[in-house]
Amino acid sequence: MRVAPDQQTDFRITVLELRNLMELRTKDAVNKIKENYGEVHRICTLLKTSPTDGIVGSQAEIALRKAIFGKNFIPPKKPLSFLALVWEALQDMTLCILEVAAIISLGLSFYHPPGTKPAACLISDIAEEEEEEATETEWIEGAAILLSVVCVVLVTAFNDWSKEKQFRGLQHRIESEQKFTVIRGGQVIQVPVSELVVGDVAQIKYGDLLPADGILLQGHDLKTDESSLTGESDLVKKSLTEDPILLSGTHVMEGSGRMVITAVGINSQTGIILTLLGVGGDSGKTKKNGKKLKKTDEPPEKKEHETSENKKIEKEQKTTRKKEKSVLQAKLTRLAVQIGKAGLAMSVITVSVLTGSFIIKNFVIEKRIWTVECTPIYIQYMVQFFIIGVTILVVAVPEGLPLAVTISLAYSVKKMMKDNNLVRHLDACETMGNATTICSDKTGTLTINRMTVVQAFIGGTHYKVVPSPDLIHPTIMNYLLKGISVNCAYTSKVLTPEKSGGIPRHIGNKTECALLGFLVELKQNYESVRTKIPEEALFKVYTFNSDRKSMSTVLRNANGSYQIFTKGASEIILDKCSRILNSDGNPVPFTQKDYDNIVKNVIIPMASEGLRTICLAFRDFSSFISETKWDNEDDIVKDLTCITIVGIEDPVRPEVPAAIKKCQNAGIVVRMITGDNIDTARAVAVKCGILQPEDNFVCLDGKEFNKRIRSPEGVIKQELLDQIWPRLRVLARSSPTDKYVLVDGIINSHLTEQRQVVAVTGDGTNDGPALKKADVGFAMGIAGTDVAKEASDIILTDDNFSSIVKAVMWGRNVYDSISKFLQFQLTVNIVAVLIAFVGACVTQNSPLKAVQMLWVNLIMDTFASLALATEKPTEALLKRKPYGRKKPLISRTMLKNILCHAFYQLVVVFGLLFAGEKLFDIENGRSAPMQAPPSQHYTIVFNTFVMMQIFNEVNARKIHGERNVFEGIFTNTIFCCVVLGTLIVQVIIVQVGGKPFSCAELSLDQWLWSVFLGVGTLLWGQLIISIPNRYLLCLREVGEGPPKEEMIEAEQAEDSTEIDYDYSLKQVYQLTSIPTLGL
Repeated sequence: MRVAPDQQTDFRITVLELRNLMELRTKDAVNKIKENYGEVHRICTLLKTSPTDGIVGSQAEIALRKAIFGKNFIPPKKPLSFLALVWEALQDMTLCILEVAAIISLGLSFYHPPGTKPAACLISDIAEEEEEEATETEWIEGAAILLSVVCVVLVTAFNDWSKEKQFRGLQHRIESEQKFTVIRGGQVIQVPVSELVVGDVAQIKYGDLLPADGILLQGHDLKTDESSLTGESDLVKKSLTEDPILLSGTHVMEGSGRMVITAVGINSQTGIILTLLGVGGDSGKTKKNGKKLKKTDEPPEKKEHETSENKKIEKEQKTTRKKEKSVLQAKLTRLAVQIGKAGLAMSVITVSVLTGSFIIKNFVIEKRIWTVECTPIYIQYMVQFFIIGVTILVVAVPEGLPLAVTISLAYSVKKMMKDNNLVRHLDACETMGNATTICSDKTGTLTINRMTVVQAFIGGTHYKVVPSPDLIHPTIMNYLLKGISVNCAYTSKVLTPEKSGGIPRHIGNKTECALLGFLVELKQNYESVRTKIPEEALFKVYTFNSDRKSMSTVLRNANGSYQIFTKGASEIILDKCSRILNSDGNPVPFTQKDYDNIVKNVIIPMASEGLRTICLAFRDFSSFISETKWDNEDDIVKDLTCITIVGIEDPVRPEVPAAIKKCQNAGIVVRMITGDNIDTARAVAVKCGILQPEDNFVCLDGKEFNKRIRSPEGVIKQELLDQIWPRLRVLARSSPTDKYVLVDGIINSHLTEQRQVVAVTGDGTNDGPALKKADVGFAMGIAGTDVAKEASDIILTDDNFSSIVKAVMWGRNVYDSISKFLQFQLTVNIVAVLIAFVGACVTQNSPLKAVQMLWVNLIMDTFASLALATEKPTEALLKRKPYGRKKPLISRTMLKNILCHAFYQLVVVFGLLFAGEKLFDIENGRSAPMQAPPSQHYTIVFNTFVMMQIFNEVNARKIHGERNVFEGIFTNTIFCCVVLGTLIVQVIIVQVGGKPFSCAELSLDQWLWSVFLGVGTLLWGQLIISIPNRYLLCLREVGEGPPKEEMIEAEQAEDSTEIDYDYSLKQVYQLTSIPTLGL
């Protein structure tokens, strides 16, 4: 949008001024604001915004602000072009060797020294016409190999391109869904992060990740974590007098407030850094009036220092990324290396045998003389031997494994989004399949997170239902109204139903909404109190966090006295009370005996019904209190007067008990970790099925848990933890530190043969360490803070435990898909390599030509990856135990299938190779020289071999000994298309391919025999299934987990302080700036 000069002058402050201001910190920023603008509100005036009502928010105004101050978006780094991806694919070493060999073969086929008759040098007794035909067509094989390499490279590049496209689409969806709370036109609304503009007044709260730079307008107990920008781990206290600068990419760890946005996108501090790192590409340039903004006040030395630091950061990030390797990736890497070594050995032996037999036969037995004229012909034979060897290596090396993993994970990630699992780290998908423990939150995950006050203890009476307003003394009612109205976040509201007869809408914190709904039920108007006492009038707010489990608000009265209202965990707040309101609304002494009676007769009965118990209290201060004392919460929040204790119901989700039962059947232990009362937690655990009446499991609260796991010196001991965690099912009144300690203790335990794989759910800022420590961290998409989401591996978009069960299914499905692919590919590997090797040793010529083997390689790599890596999960996956971290990739059942199917195929192929000419009454292909035209004999061998692979692909769909290999086959459209497509292409190759594919046309009878022998693999498979594994103890499972030192290195990489992304998805989430950081 072009900005008219008169519109640009509407704003009396420029982008450059704001950028320079945001570079200042602490007192420097305060002094700069006072010196240039007087106060923060003056900056709002210059930006034409209201500190309380924000901007008007019209489309024209938003467009104007974006045009002048920029958009909250950093242009993504330009993706690699298709040609660049082709170039990357060409870097594969085995393909490079094959290319060079094919080019040499192609060049020699056109090289004929003058005066030399090539036929005189041919090592054969074939007819002269065939000699001439061979001479004329000898270039075709080299050209066909080059063409096959080109096909492989293009397919690989296309896969990479489509994967990148898919990840960018995922990023776009994430950006469009992420929103932030702002005030526009006096209304509190949520807008997409990318739509934030300079001048917006944003509400910030505990757990937010700031999406833009801004200046604090009003705050309560606000502290931020700026370590992502400064490297300092200490929290930074923000206030108008100390440090009002708020920076994008930093986390709000405590408190709440409002800020006016002063810089967005590439003009924010994070945007500037990312632009220096090249994230924004060439488009990351800010223009104003057609001129580029420059930081003229920055010396060259500083710029050079920043550049070197940025390069260092990039290098460290790359190093960290290379260290990351999931369990499955580690197993596959080791297996691929082992297979590659075996393939290399077979390749070298084959070339040696072919070359040796050629030299011995022609120059020793037949006593030929190596002449200069015949040198190109002899070298061409050597090159063809070399091509055969390299082709064996190409077939043997399982380069399709990475492709299979990528396709399977990408497919699973896409499908998991529909199951409410937003995967941030690709390897978390397969890791979840190995999960042995799930440590779950209660509220919102196991329960509906729709809270309602259903019981109350008021004025000495325990009401089992919400009492009528006329049963409550007016004095108590006034305390209730005032205490709940001002001591709940002003962002929490209860709105009228969208439809007539519907339930009221809850906006904000669900517990606070339950309390506000309690006022509504008592016919009280909390909005009138908030209008009378606006948020700016609150003297001091001690915001809620998981450690103190309470929130307090201080009001300053007109006469100079103070009043504090507190709410929080019932037994904690009640313990700080010295008085309680009686039925007449008068404070009376509250003794230890009264405390014990209320706990026994009120709190425990409420909790045993699964209710969350909240205590509301207040305190009056008549004397003056110094500023310094207000910072000491413990001295302020004590000697309270209890107003009421309420019981809040949050029903268990209907689908959760069945989901937990599935987990237990799948060998996964579900543990509940909650901040609620132990009696409440136990009652909910019983309703969910985590605890059964006959179980001998343990429920502990945080205090008892710490007492049991620590030595007398207060040090956590792993051996003490090992005595607790196997039987622990519920941890109540826990802090985020308790959650982290439990997760760490389970992971580091050596009680079980297999290391435990732990999944954890979390929603709070302080849950970050536990989410990061866990093998898989689940953040809540609805109730979760931005900090929790950033530390997580998977985001539950519906906050529902049943979605975790779906993640387990998809994780196990990934593992099974890779195993299916391995079973299929290794069968082809063994057969193809042995055929080429034995054929070369016996007939001095490979029955499967180089181009044919490249086609087979394409079938078993790219096509099989697509077909077998896209199987959908079934409930059967949850009826077996987790594989475990050290479980071999190739089980005894799979190894039985591989070897037995390989045996069948080798018998068939060698039978056709050495007796095919008699069975089909055709010309013997074994006696034909290397340069001879294609024979029907070898074409039948090739065709039957491919048919067996096509039908064995159906067998490979089952890896656990299932008889019905066709079950669910039509639910996988990709599989059906791949099998049908492979069959069609094979027909074309055989019937039309001719010399380039070394194929001769086959008759209908020959085709039917090829198909019949292929179908035989299905029948043979049924016979294999009938062989009990107990008779095959000699078979050793293959593809175990990585060595211990690799595991330790991987875990050390996980323990690094930086939250790093998976190698594939990290690129995606850095494509854009601020919206990405706010995941």
